[in-house]
Amino acid sequence: MTPEISIAIPLHNEEGNLPGLYRELKEVLDGIGLPYEIVFVNDGSTDRTGQILREIQDCDPHVVMVDLDGNFGEAAALSAGYRFSRGRWIVTMDGDGQNDPRDIPKILEKLKEGYKAVSGWRREREEPFLSRVLPSKVANWLISKVTGCRIHDTGCGLKGYRAELVRGFQIPHGFHRFLPALFGVRGSEVAEVPVKDRRRQAGRSHYGLSRTFEVLRELLTIRFVLSNPTLWERRLHRIRRGLALSTITLGILSTLNPLAIPLLILSALLLAISHVVLKNLKRFLRVQRQGAYRVREIRASYLEIEEVKR
Repeated sequence: MTPEISIAIPLHNEEGNLPGLYRELKEVLDGIGLPYEIVFVNDGSTDRTGQILREIQDCDPHVVMVDLDGNFGEAAALSAGYRFSRGRWIVTMDGDGQNDPRDIPKILEKLKEGYKAVSGWRREREEPFLSRVLPSKVANWLISKVTGCRIHDTGCGLKGYRAELVRGFQIPHGFHRFLPALFGVRGSEVAEVPVKDRRRQAGRSHYGLSRTFEVLRELLTIRFVLSNPTLWERRLHRIRRGLALSTITLGILSTLNPLAIPLLILSALLLAISHVVLKNLKRFLRVQRQGAYRVREIRASYLEIEEVKR
């Protein structure tokens, strides 16, 4: 039976959290009473995550295992989850157990009301304030201002979408921080629901303050992505050439007149920013053409059924 609901979950080295998460998901989804599937995406795990997934999939026809050919990152694993989900609605969540599956019905309820996207909002965080919560609040504020999509908690992995909105979309590394704005939804088309935040029970977090530069880099680029990335790629090539010429000219003038030094510094700074943005924009467009991931194996009962039919 074709599922109504697909739960897509990226996993990287979550052997300690996977069995408990699976049991909770089964309990919740069996209680909803709609056809469902759980799409686990193994993103190059080096522990027993892949082995555990195979054991689960062998015993449960609701489970789909997508085994990626390497570690491509959360954005790519989400892209694979969208691609291989068959449901009318797709709900994503983290594989570390910090999202509570009991919040899934609230996400589905908003999707049934007609919203294109629903985002979880962790109002009470179970993480260190200075290293995780405060940077997250600042990033969320900046992202909402830059994208115009007023979401309080873009970092929450528990989100829901209409399948046609996301299926086949390729997300480059780092750009998953701008969901759902990246899909072009307007503010009135997105709902937020309060969800529970739980402490990680096993393994270690894949996040840290070192990702601050990545967030700033993507923030500089996202407006061009949301506007017209192909057009802006051409424009930024011209802008960068103009700034390069300006920097060289001001460099020469500054040797004759020290008053030109501030303008030289400004021109050099703008040149560096334009270079970073253009490089990032090219990366986004390249992923749209070539894809964000490679698949090693797909294990799903529906594939076996189709093989029998043939």
